[in-house]
Amino acid sequence: MTASTWTCTSAGAFRIGSRLIVRSLCLASGWAGGKVMLMRPPPLPLGFRKTRENFVTNLAPHPALREMRTHLGNPATLAALGGIAAILGLVGPFDTDELLRLLPRTVYWLVLVVATYSVGVLSAALLWPRLRHHLPRWPLLGVIGLFTGIGVMLVVIAMNAATFGHVPEMGEMPEFAGTIIAIALIVTVVLDLVGGPAGRQEVAPAPAPILERLPLHKRGPLVALSVEDHYVRIRTAKGEEMVLLRLSDAIREVGETPGLRVHRSHWIALDQVRTAAREGDRARLTMRHGDDIPVSRANLPAIREAGLLPR
Repeated sequence: MTASTWTCTSAGAFRIGSRLIVRSLCLASGWAGGKVMLMRPPPLPLGFRKTRENFVTNLAPHPALREMRTHLGNPATLAALGGIAAILGLVGPFDTDELLRLLPRTVYWLVLVVATYSVGVLSAALLWPRLRHHLPRWPLLGVIGLFTGIGVMLVVIAMNAATFGHVPEMGEMPEFAGTIIAIALIVTVVLDLVGGPAGRQEVAPAPAPILERLPLHKRGPLVALSVEDHYVRIRTAKGEEMVLLRLSDAIREVGETPGLRVHRSHWIALDQVRTAAREGDRARLTMRHGDDIPVSRANLPAIREAGLLPR
């Protein structure tokens, strides 16, 4: 392969990264079928441990992985990703038609499109719930765009290194990285502005099995579980019901609802917490529906890890 060909490949890799990030970020942010839906995933659970006083439900799969699986299982998303890869494979832009035959060229573009798309989804799914209680909106969007741009840049470099054995020279890196990160930041902010709060969609967990114990008119998003004598008060967005049940058994029936046991007598759904406030060595959670929930001293670290209180 001649030096001029390597030069074309290097320039092509730069332009490929710049243009591909726009397509992939639009998909990752929910652009499909002419609709913009910048996703705000539900808050992530604390971690992977269970104790008598404090354990998190919905341990597997991780919400970010569940969101990724949901997107990759969406026919519209798969069609968009496959269509972009097919077009790029047939056209062979930026000298890829000279460097690769049709089949490996199409596979190259398919892997690159899916990988960069995945970076965008995972960046939003991992960073939003961890930082939304600590950063204002604009700085948070900036962080998401920055990490997405860095991730996509690394994907493009790795793909070109594996496929063509070429990595941009150090002199090219500032412009290469700056262009991709700048595009990632712009696309992240623009899609947030266009979509707005009403344009974002959360990946809704499957209905909690415990809801089957309630009358139909009280079945809704699970808010909290509280012990009262030998009963558990099941609170939803549509009402409350007392059920003869142990709290530990009730928690096992919350299904995929992300939640946290914050007291020996209380479990809460993380996405139903409106505010959290310290009260000495304890805390109190204001829920979107119903009475406040106390947090025991032993569980303060848990709600900090969940992002409900500053560290």
